[in-house]
Amino acid sequence: MASPATTRVDWKLIWAQRGFRYFFVAMFVSLFGSGMNFVGVSWYILAATHSTVKVSLQVIVVTLPGLLVPFLGGVLIDRLDRRYLGVMLDLARGVAVLATAYIASRGHLELWHLYAMTLITGMGSAMYWATVNALVQEVIPKSQFTGANAAVLVGVQSGMLVAGSFVGFLYDSVGIGGILAIDGATYFVSAFCLYQVRRGYMSPREHLRYPREYSENTEATAEALESGENPEVAEAGLSLAMYADLKEGFAYLKQQPLVRALGITHATVMAGVVSANVVLVALANDILHAGARGLGFLEAGWATGAILGGFITSQLPGHLRMGLYIAAVAVLSAGHMGTPFVAFLVGAVLLQFIFGFCRATGGIVGQSSLMSIVPRHFMGRTQSAMAILGTIIQLIMSFALGIVAERVGIVAGYALLALLYAGAAVSAMRARQLQSAGNPIEELKPRSASTIRG
Repeated sequence: MASPATTRVDWKLIWAQRGFRYFFVAMFVSLFGSGMNFVGVSWYILAATHSTVKVSLQVIVVTLPGLLVPFLGGVLIDRLDRRYLGVMLDLARGVAVLATAYIASRGHLELWHLYAMTLITGMGSAMYWATVNALVQEVIPKSQFTGANAAVLVGVQSGMLVAGSFVGFLYDSVGIGGILAIDGATYFVSAFCLYQVRRGYMSPREHLRYPREYSENTEATAEALESGENPEVAEAGLSLAMYADLKEGFAYLKQQPLVRALGITHATVMAGVVSANVVLVALANDILHAGARGLGFLEAGWATGAILGGFITSQLPGHLRMGLYIAAVAVLSAGHMGTPFVAFLVGAVLLQFIFGFCRATGGIVGQSSLMSIVPRHFMGRTQSAMAILGTIIQLIMSFALGIVAERVGIVAGYALLALLYAGAAVSAMRARQLQSAGNPIEELKPRSASTIRG
């Protein structure tokens, strides 16, 4: 694997980057609001309907856009300034959430309002996370990708830690309307921080070093747009160029088995993390009998473990990380099998702490490895491909967990999650085998455009 994955983390160098400091704050604030939204809405739906199926519908709705949006999103991320794209996505989601908060404050909130809001935020999120993950490459030295990913994950999980606690302790006093109002405001703060990351417009294609910088499709499109004439030519040229980008992205992934193995593992773990919310709220309500406050403690336990895991993983020698990656995913599988049998709050919180630690390890190792391998101008399409795969798994798991937990029982639901993580562990072992095989460095680099498109 490329050397950046084994370079010692220099925290001073990372935090010296002004852009990364703003980026970190944006992630913290954004996840603080999103965490409040996700936990608060899930609890509201369960309390109002007493149905894990209705909770699973929320997870499905927030996930569904990920089947379609990333196809276009990956191309846009690799063509447009990622900072501006992130700002626009934050603003759009903020407006939708504040509108729903206003409806709740007027006493007219219905389930379809929440599902509609969740659909809009899901459309934004389907592109947002691929955007910001690709943006990390542009605001941090290449040698510090591991530390940067650790810092981002710490910011994300810190935000969720505070969010989980806020929901648990404030829900009964401010209600769903107050939760949504706070979330809506955080999107505007996050947008401001992303705007401050750097100055000027920067397209990822300014750094392109491969022959496909010029093509007849993009040249015809540029001339048509500059002259203001031939709108049909411009529209056709853009369509052909975007199709060519999609084709090129798929060809790149096809020739990179290590990237595919890492991506499958990461997407599967993330799908498990998101879909687990379906049974987590049922665990707090039906087994622990801890209410919204107990759910807050469970979320805080997860985030605390993730923060600690982020710091520890970032300091590990490179040759230990893949082994720990496999072990972490295996622990997620075994731990979820036993979760429903831990019927007291402290034990459940401890398990969530362990799960958060393992999630941090997997996220940091997986993302850092991908950033060390994937060229900048392919990162958007690579992240989007992972998002699409993760979305498919999330949709299947969310629907299955809702049905299984309600009709068979929560034990069966957690067993299904354990099986999913077992599959991720197998994929992680495959990635380690490919890494140990000593792939020549030229195999990790993209081939020329003519080779890819041939």
